[in-house]
Amino acid sequence: MTQPSTTKDATQGSRFGWTVHGDGRRITPGQVVSPGERLAWPRTIGIGLQHVVAMFGATFLVPLITGFSAQTTLFFSAIGTLGFLLITGNRVPSYLGSSFAFIVPIAAAKASGGQSVAVGGILLTGLLLAVVGLVVHLAGTRWIDAVMPPVVTGAIVALIGLNLAPVAWGVDETSGFRAAPVTAMCTLGAILLSAVLFRGMLGRLSILVGVAFGYVVALIRGEVDFAELDKAAWVGLPEFVTPSIDFNVLALFLPVVFVLVAENVGHLKSVAAMTGTSLDPMTGRALLADGVATTLAGLGGGSGTTTYAENIGVMAATRVYSTAAYWVAGLAALVLSMSPKFGAAVGTVPPGVIGGAATLLYGMIGLLGARIWIQNRIDFSDPVNLMPAAVALVVGIADFTWTPGDLTFKGIALGTACAIGIYHLMRVVARWRGTTHEPASPASAPGGDEHAVVEGAAH
Repeated sequence: MTQPSTTKDATQGSRFGWTVHGDGRRITPGQVVSPGERLAWPRTIGIGLQHVVAMFGATFLVPLITGFSAQTTLFFSAIGTLGFLLITGNRVPSYLGSSFAFIVPIAAAKASGGQSVAVGGILLTGLLLAVVGLVVHLAGTRWIDAVMPPVVTGAIVALIGLNLAPVAWGVDETSGFRAAPVTAMCTLGAILLSAVLFRGMLGRLSILVGVAFGYVVALIRGEVDFAELDKAAWVGLPEFVTPSIDFNVLALFLPVVFVLVAENVGHLKSVAAMTGTSLDPMTGRALLADGVATTLAGLGGGSGTTTYAENIGVMAATRVYSTAAYWVAGLAALVLSMSPKFGAAVGTVPPGVIGGAATLLYGMIGLLGARIWIQNRIDFSDPVNLMPAAVALVVGIADFTWTPGDLTFKGIALGTACAIGIYHLMRVVARWRGTTHEPASPASAPGGDEHAVVEGAAH
């Protein structure tokens, strides 16, 4: 795709309302439909519905894995997306779906205190992210680059994905891959094949295609239970869960904040690069908006949210970055969330299908951490980069546990602390002793001033 030759400021132009791009029907070669523009409404509605389909597979895997209500998750995903558009002044095209970074802390919190405690952890995470957004809005983004350089961000994303590996296999004989190996293998195989077999939208929706195929296999094998589907009403409000605040679980959820920051910043940089519009002034608002969306989800029993790479893929394919399409997507998702029958249908997806999809998804999250390192040309011959990442990965993958008193810190929290703490400690000592491998000019350091974080990692 040809990129625009000029860079515009996201703060320019009207906040709400869209101008029609060209004749509203065609996109001139080399051009894109910017956030403040739209095509004719029929085409805009069609693209908005594509965004709903794109987010569907990953958004619903989180409640299926964690045992949350799919209907409630969709409701807060829709509300969060609409709120995101409002808070960012209608300038940042984004859909907020379920974040995979919440899976492990939710499981641990549910095991210790039930779903209300897990929802309370999501609430606390949202509040912390909102505070980060306010600080970024007031103080700028440089401090994020200082606290979370790419080597640290990559390690955190990687250890979260790899820490999830046992969940993909299954915690017992009734969950994950081992609950139904044949169905799981069919699901995984269908995802892998569709990613290279199909062109365009079907190729981008390989996870959804694979899950649908796996569902058909499970149906044939008699693994699908329709009991709850038969009892569900066609129209009705989601079931809300009242959060219970337990600060002992905060350590479980704190690492998620770092991942959400990385995902949001990566999303903004991706959209800015493809539209030729500077979105740096919107970073604080975007983080605040995602924090508010996650907080709302925590207040009612939904999964924590994040910006979605799947929807970036739709924008790249269509060259339409109009926020009007996201208003359509948010409203369509809101309508679907008002059907308990729809949520119950999602809940019929059997464990074998989930385990097959999770086997790929969790590994992809781990490799997205490596992608951050590659994009930023991290030099692992430098022990200041190598050793913090190495320690953090082993701590996270092995799920180290530390229990001081009534508190419990597990692999993700400890691995995150190791990545940040060891990196900065070694960096200070290396500079003091003159053993640093850093180049003399900060501008020539690996990654430069661009903190090119992953686009939508760890859903």
